[in-house]
Amino acid sequence: MHNDTLLNSARELLPDVIELRRTLHRHPEVGNDLPVTRETVLAALDGSPLELHLHSSTSGIVAVLEGELPGPAIVLRGDMDALPMPEDTGLPYASEVHGAMHACGHDLHTAMLVGAARLLCARRDQLPGRVVFMFQPGEEGNHGAQIMLDEGLLEVVDPAPTGAFAVHVTSRYEAGTIHHRPGPLMASADELDVIITGRGGHASAPFLAQDPIPVAAEIVLAVETALTRRINVLDPAVVTFARMAAGTTHNVIPETAELSGTIRALSEETRAQVHEMIERVATNVAAAHGVEAHVRIRPGYPVTINDDTFSHLVTDVALDLVGEKNVIPMPFPIMGAEDWSYVLQKVPGAMVFLGACPTDLVPGDAPNNHSNRVRFDEDAMATGVALYAAVAMAHLEAS
Repeated sequence: MHNDTLLNSARELLPDVIELRRTLHRHPEVGNDLPVTRETVLAALDGSPLELHLHSSTSGIVAVLEGELPGPAIVLRGDMDALPMPEDTGLPYASEVHGAMHACGHDLHTAMLVGAARLLCARRDQLPGRVVFMFQPGEEGNHGAQIMLDEGLLEVVDPAPTGAFAVHVTSRYEAGTIHHRPGPLMASADELDVIITGRGGHASAPFLAQDPIPVAAEIVLAVETALTRRINVLDPAVVTFARMAAGTTHNVIPETAELSGTIRALSEETRAQVHEMIERVATNVAAAHGVEAHVRIRPGYPVTINDDTFSHLVTDVALDLVGEKNVIPMPFPIMGAEDWSYVLQKVPGAMVFLGACPTDLVPGDAPNNHSNRVRFDEDAMATGVALYAAVAMAHLEAS
């Protein structure tokens, strides 16, 4: 394979990749509208032989590289959006935008994907097929991947892509290590609200009211108990009630109480089962107390499932690229969620985690992704750049 050369070339590109990453880090943008980020990425791609498609409903960019040899197509994704939070890293290139921070490494993803585009453009004469570079907004809860799919992401080439690949950095693992697994990688994530409606009254006479607060507490416990009794432990789910709200003062029984939380599962079957269970438990617990419960579930991201065959290809590429000690199978999925799942529902593919813990910190103890103090090892981006390019070439050559 070409992986030694690709890794060396990625290391040569690293200063430019780091410079781009720091520019993005200084100017984070949140959501689907990322005008500054889009212009920064377009400037970095200027002069390349890429065919550009600018999405109109978001700041998404699709860049297509046409190889000089016939072959299939693959999608490579880099998400571009930041989080609505302060930054307290003290880095010299820290966020200059109040209340916004690249705390999940999307600035690294974007810079690595630009680096991979440059590597593959330089090897266009060896490329049997096409590479679709997906620069995606709105991963952090805004369904950016689905919006790009709806706007024709997979129709920019004909025939449609037969593979899809994404890399996600994490400060949890040692820099330069690649962590992967076939099958479920990340959970689905849905938002849950339960509104319990009773009858208000004076705190001295609860028998004249219908107090929703103990009912809300009982629903929380009943749902968590039902989860352990009704859901297969080998196909797990997590329900977390993260907010309970009721009342205005110490001597008034309120009319309503509200619960809010999330539902996470590792299969679509369990996901549906948990939805039904919560509805049944909440409404019947409420009815037993003579009050009403209204359950509202807002579907979020689906389960992120790595295709078995594509995962084996990625594993082989990674082993050749960085060696066995740096390619680490993940024993369990992660219960966080990722909208790359929408793409993997349409195209066989995978996502891996790239360790990027700073060398002055200990993996596992370092501030994690989404922390206001998270930092990433920038040298690890060379591995990410090479991995994107190597997986693309391996898929195109194998098809």
